Amino acid sequence: MVVEAFSNPFRAEARPVPLFFLGFAYATIACFLSLWIFADYASLVMVFLTVLAAVPLFYNTMQVEEAKDIELDSERSILKEHARALTFFMFLFLGMVVAYTTWYVVLPAATSSSLFSVQAQTIAGLNQQVTGHIVRASLFSRIFLNNVKVLVFCILFSFIYGMGSLFILTWNASVIGVAMGNFIRTHMAEYASTLGFARIGSYLYVVSLSFLRYFIHGIPEILAYFVAGLAGGIISVAVMKHDFGTKNFEKIILDASDLMLLAIGILFIAAIIEVYVTPALF
Repeated sequence: MVVEAFSNPFRAEARPVPLFFLGFAYATIACFLSLWIFADYASLVMVFLTVLAAVPLFYNTMQVEEAKDIELDSERSILKEHARALTFFMFLFLGMVVAYTTWYVVLPAATSSSLFSVQAQTIAGLNQQVTGHIVRASLFSRIFLNNVKVLVFCILFSFIYGMGSLFILTWNASVIGVAMGNFIRTHMAEYASTLGFARIGSYLYVVSLSFLRYFIHGIPEILAYFVAGLAGGIISVAVMKHDFGTKNFEKIILDASDLMLLAIGILFIAAIIEVYVTPALF
């Protein structure tokens, strides 16, 4: 398979930046294939095709990270090695987000509405849930608990389906892309009506503002999901290799527990940023 040529985790760890362009390519190809072949179900098929392209790299990485758990003795060394994998996963995710955002903004309104219809409905539902929450403490608890629920799904999906967390993360990438695309389109329309396309810099400002608004809290939030997915994936690989009940499996469970606690801590910080920092800046 062509995509398997890009599934070497050692190369990805050594050069994580190209993974951004790989994620962009995976998402872009999925967008146009879903529109071409499965137009009526493009919103979900697009996500599935993106996931299928990324599965070989994700699976090979889980195998490598599980082997590191067994070979390394120091928990600090293990977490340091995991950080390298998490770095290129984040670049892959950012590439997907930029691709979804780009095509939501660039494609004709009717086409993008069809391609991202389910994502738009999800955003509308989330907006309705937070409407009326005036007390920030209440909003914080709601956001944090909702993010923890997604975190649990990442762990369970990774453990049960192996690569299941990759679907949740790719879905989140598409939802974030639509949210950013909506922000860009809305503010571009405002500048177009008031400035008459006089300042290109205004459009660049809107795009930059959109990325900053969602990435300030989005980056740590998605990082937490990747950490949780890594924990579940490592356990899943260990079970498939019949390490269950051995001393090596105990090491893997310990490392996975540390990763889960780390993920919850990162989510807590992300929720604080989303509730108290982002609204103050934007």
